[in-house]
Amino acid sequence: MSSDPICKSLDIREAWGQAGIDGLTKAGYVVDQPCFVTALPAGMTLESFRQRPAKVSRRVVEGDAIDLGDRQFEVLQLSGHSPGSIGLWEGATGTLFSGDAIYDGPLLDELADSNIVDYCATMQRLLELPVEVVHGGHDPSFDRRTLRRIATDYLRRRA
Repeated sequence: MSSDPICKSLDIREAWGQAGIDGLTKAGYVVDQPCFVTALPAGMTLESFRQRPAKVSRRVVEGDAIDLGDRQFEVLQLSGHSPGSIGLWEGATGTLFSGDAIYDGPLLDELADSNIVDYCATMQRLLELPVEVVHGGHDPSFDRRTLRRIATDYLRRRA
């Protein structure tokens, strides 16, 4: 555990374990900080930070529509990184909120619950979407060309 009292309850080695850290390193992440969380909302302290689960009000499945009035998103099943992963697709604008399925950083597919075969199917599916912009769960948003590069590189690596 970190000797820094501020990081005590958020130490990355305790949160991920050595196997998790090895997986992050193998995927291309640099794990050189003791804290698991280094950015917090304004007014929040590391001592009081806790991730709390949200209450489930309704489960969504592939093909469900989420209607926001002026925008409508289709739920896409995007498994692989983790089971049950979804994305939200707005066909009218070509906007994809991909969660952890795809982002412009090292993709993690060797976590305890990851499934490489499913991840390959997800990447193939994403290649077929007429995407204009992707908002991933990590890293900056990106365009169709970047999505195609990430997905194609992943499929080549895992072929």
